[in-house]
Amino acid sequence: MFKRALRLAAWPVLISLIVTPVRVFLELAGAPTVFVFPFGLLWLALGFAVFLGTRLCEEEHPYLLLLLSLVVFSPPSRVPVFVMWWIDTTWELGTHYNIFDSWGQALFSQLFWGSVIQVVPGFLTGSVVLGIKRARASAV
Repeated sequence: MFKRALRLAAWPVLISLIVTPVRVFLELAGAPTVFVFPFGLLWLALGFAVFLGTRLCEEEHPYLLLLLSLVVFSPPSRVPVFVMWWIDTTWELGTHYNIFDSWGQALFSQLFWGSVIQVVPGFLTGSVVLGIKRARASAV
């Protein structure tokens, strides 16, 4: 099951490695918030959860696989955000990433708390989609 979760999370992790630099570029270019806001990891996690909810209804343990896939996806997707904190702190770029005072705060906030903020709403969203999908499949 862990290998399946790794395979499911591979593309979203790769996409997340692009999302953060794109968001930073847009911020530094002075793009309006309305264009910057959609480039966020929470939106990616929610989209990934909806995708999984539609794909996993035939699995033996779909909710467990959904949760495991989100847990596998989330910490690696937060690494670029932590790196951006370090870059912004070091070179004072002025992005929204420079909000922590220390390495410990940034590590905990980005890698742990940021992951929780992605996994919980992602699991709830994916579970709703999965439940609807399974209910429709059993009604047919």
